[in-house]
Amino acid sequence: MSTPIRLVALDMAGTTVSDDGAVEEAFQQALDAVGLTAGSLRRDPQEYVRRTMGQSKIAVFTELLEGDRHRAEQANAEFERAFDQAVDRGEVAPIPGTESAFAQLRAAGMRICLTTGFSPATREHIVSVLDWKGMIDLALSPADAGRGRPWPDMILTAVLRLRIDDVAEVAVVGDTDSDLVAGSRSGASMVIGVLTGAHSRSDLTSVPHTHIIDSVADLPALLLSRAGAAQT
Repeated sequence: MSTPIRLVALDMAGTTVSDDGAVEEAFQQALDAVGLTAGSLRRDPQEYVRRTMGQSKIAVFTELLEGDRHRAEQANAEFERAFDQAVDRGEVAPIPGTESAFAQLRAAGMRICLTTGFSPATREHIVSVLDWKGMIDLALSPADAGRGRPWPDMILTAVLRLRIDDVAEVAVVGDTDSDLVAGSRSGASMVIGVLTGAHSRSDLTSVPHTHIIDSVADLPALLLSRAGAAQT
């Protein structure tokens, strides 16, 4: 008999939240603000930003700036300002099916935690604008947990805060390889990639996972079928 899922940890941008390119645009504004150009770095900044989607934003800037924490903090502050403005302009919205998925999973007794590489302030701004406070149980950023993805800290923090008995009772859902690596490292029994975000099917299948689905809209059918199997 399979272990029932009691906690679903879902990424935000690209998994539950559509931003119409606002994240990449905010990254570019942040790089411009600290005088970064492609020619001044050892790696292509835009390619690196896309590859590291899902990871802590301050960690990404620190890596791009080769450990210059002061400039990384400047870039991160500009990123948050630019992205918050995009949120205020209405450039973020729920991925279709997200709110229905939240409702169905919570009705089945599952807890919902959002995990993100955004700062707590930006995360809470998005949750407030989308009016999700009453739809979720918890939302976490790297600052709340220790490290961001690909480390499992946010997922394990959710397990502790929501008093989940066993990591096998966790399903992790995300659109990047970092999401899936974090889920696998946490010990979650379901690690589910979605195809609505930054990384392709080939990107997601290159790292440990249990399922790949088209979008979060397909999540209730997958998790509720497991719940039915767990009861038999």
